[in-house]
Amino acid sequence: MEEILERLRALGEESYANFQRRLTPGPDPDSFLGVRVPALRQLAAEMKKDGTREKFLDELPHRYYDENLLHSVLLIGEKDYAHCMERIEAFLPHIDNWAVCDTLRPTVFAKHHRELLPEAERWIRSSETYTIRFGLDTLMTEFLGSDFAPDQLELAAGVESEEYYVRMMVAWYFATALAKQWDAAIPYIEQHRLCDWTHRKTIQKAIESFRISDAQKEYLRTLK
Repeated sequence: MEEILERLRALGEESYANFQRRLTPGPDPDSFLGVRVPALRQLAAEMKKDGTREKFLDELPHRYYDENLLHSVLLIGEKDYAHCMERIEAFLPHIDNWAVCDTLRPTVFAKHHRELLPEAERWIRSSETYTIRFGLDTLMTEFLGSDFAPDQLELAAGVESEEYYVRMMVAWYFATALAKQWDAAIPYIEQHRLCDWTHRKTIQKAIESFRISDAQKEYLRTLK
């Protein structure tokens, strides 16, 4: 939508666009407008009020990185689970970077874990980098609490990929699992169940976490 694109251009900052280009490989460098996330949230709120939200979500693919980031921000607030899932399935094939992927954390997921878990499993078994990452991120953010089950660790450990952004998410998942579900997660490190790179990165991220005790960190150092 040209109207929304013009609003994004008006909100953009070239210095911030340059920062985003360095931080976010994948998208065309010319696709960065430099819109900050708080401004995107404000725009998303305005679009909900003025009726442009659904029309914008219908228009895929987008040309600009900031449009994709806005798309994620809009879906965060979707309150209808079925509609949210429909929108996510349409959007996932167009995600080409970690920032847009990791921003997509719909709040409605928290109330639909029973239906959501099979979908997360399906995403994780995808062959697409950012669909896998999204599935792992969903498993990490939604299922390491009261709805945790040990076989979810097996699902994450079974991911086979040479893609940096998939391996990094596996490491992030296990580092978070060590913080929230230590007893279930630590055997995967003790038994070196992850590939060497992911194993080392998991330990690094866990040691950096304030949620891991000093005693646990010392033990993890012995497992490098």
